[in-house]
Amino acid sequence: MITRIARTAGFSGLLAALLLTLLQSFWVAPLILEAETYESAAPAAEHHAHGAEGAAAHEHSDEAWSPEDGWQRILSTTGGNLVVAVGFALILAALYSLREPKRAATGALWGLAGFAVFCLAPTLGLPPELPGTAAADLGQRQAWWIGTASATALGLALLVFARHWLVKALGAVLLVLPHVIGAPQPEVHQSLAPEALEAQFKIASWLTNAAFWVALGLLSAWLFRRSSQA
Repeated sequence: MITRIARTAGFSGLLAALLLTLLQSFWVAPLILEAETYESAAPAAEHHAHGAEGAAAHEHSDEAWSPEDGWQRILSTTGGNLVVAVGFALILAALYSLREPKRAATGALWGLAGFAVFCLAPTLGLPPELPGTAAADLGQRQAWWIGTASATALGLALLVFARHWLVKALGAVLLVLPHVIGAPQPEVHQSLAPEALEAQFKIASWLTNAAFWVALGLLSAWLFRRSSQA
């Protein structure tokens, strides 16, 4: 069973990661690059306002390494996507071992559930951010993200698998509870990128992640079922 789970996660994670990288390269990355032009323009304006002292500070901040445009950025993105995709595929394959999908199409439903848990629900309170966007404290955001993902996962499980209506009602409460509490927000909402670019980025992020999760669910369910028939 462990070999079956590992094989399923490895192959499905690799293929889904390649799909995600392809979608991000053609849709999400150009929006990030455009937002970075606004972010890089801000230090230039501060340089003229503050003189040599400000320039020295910016030169110091520019020392941090970041992948260059082209193959370095694509390779870094692919590596990160691969690690995340295999990790999520391991979760799906482990769930299949407890409740094996009767057909590959069932994997799409598991994928949509994963999208709701790890992407949709958290980003309703903490939407995808472009470079140059003000954000709340990192620790507070991480705590809210983990709590929201956990509550959403448990809430969906109770709604789908529980039989008693009271338990299903508890699941519904768990789905909305994190959003009633509210995500941590910065004191001042500020973004260097235009609002239209932010809206495009949010839609692109949601749709690419939805495609990734559906593909991951379908691939993992198909491979898991195929390995049981071999």
